[in-house]
Amino acid sequence: MAQRSIIGTILKNFINSFKVLQKPSGKLVSTDFLGNKYFEIPADPQGGKRRPSRWFDPATKDDFQQEIPAEWEAWLRNRRADPPTEDEIKASYALMLLKKKNAAALESKTPSGAPTQAIKGMESFPQYGDEYEMMAGKKQFKE
Repeated sequence: MAQRSIIGTILKNFINSFKVLQKPSGKLVSTDFLGNKYFEIPADPQGGKRRPSRWFDPATKDDFQQEIPAEWEAWLRNRRADPPTEDEIKASYALMLLKKKNAAALESKTPSGAPTQAIKGMESFPQYGDEYEMMAGKKQFKE
C-alpha cells in the first residue's frame, strides 16, 4: 500500500513539473536608476504570512553580476520597512563617487613600484615620541 502512494506522488510531481509557472502578482513599488524594478506582496497576518514578500526584476536578465543600491538591498532583506526615497539613493550614490575619487587620488600619491609589506608585531603600532612609554618603565626609543 505504501508503494502506491509513493508512485502516485512521484507521478503527480512529474506531471506538475510540466505546468507553466506564473509569476507572483505583486505590486510594483518603484524602479531605481539602474533600471531594476522592485515588487512587494504585503504581509497578511490573518492568513499566516507575517513578513512581506519582496523581489526585483533586473534590467538585464542575462547579467548575473547584478548591482543594486544598498538601500534597496536592505529593503529587499526586510531590514527596513519602507522603500528608500530617491533623495536617499542620490545622497548615497554621491558619497560612493566621492569615496572612489578620494581612493583614486590616494592611490596616485603612492609610488606604484613601492612594495607594500605588512608590518607585524609591536612595530605596527604608532610611535609618538620620547615622552610616551611602550611598556611600563621602558622608553619607546633607544637613546
